[in-house]
Amino acid sequence: MTKTVVAWYALALLVLGLDQLSKGWIVAHFEYGQPWEITRFFNLTLLHNTGAAFSFLSDAGGWQRWFFTTVAAVVSVVLVIWLARVKDTNRMESLALALVLGGALGNLYDRVALGYVVDFIVIHYEHHYWPAFNIADSAIVAGAGLLLIGGFKAPAK
Repeated sequence: MTKTVVAWYALALLVLGLDQLSKGWIVAHFEYGQPWEITRFFNLTLLHNTGAAFSFLSDAGGWQRWFFTTVAAVVSVVLVIWLARVKDTNRMESLALALVLGGALGNLYDRVALGYVVDFIVIHYEHHYWPAFNIADSAIVAGAGLLLIGGFKAPAK
């Protein structure tokens, strides 16, 4: 394993750490469902998500916890292997994979330890709300975006 790969794994662990620290702070300082308005369109609100993205299947009866836990665990293993195989010169792909891996691990930890994912970032316009999310979700979206952008780039010669 090269120093470069270790650095990307360290970035994934940093994302995981920041995610868990932010969730821990929110859980310790907020009451469930009580928003703290930061701006007219942004607030912090402690919420629990037993489903997937956008609370998909959140009311499915409980089986989804183990399904999404399994999916996240398998994806995390695939990302660890994929990241180890990326060429050192392909920094954007490595960054993307590290962000997705860190985010996946953050939400995986919540599912295993709590049975749900802690969400707290809420963006809205008047009474139209975007689904709540967290640092892990943000890292996953950023990493997936970088992978998409990288997919449109012409391969290096």
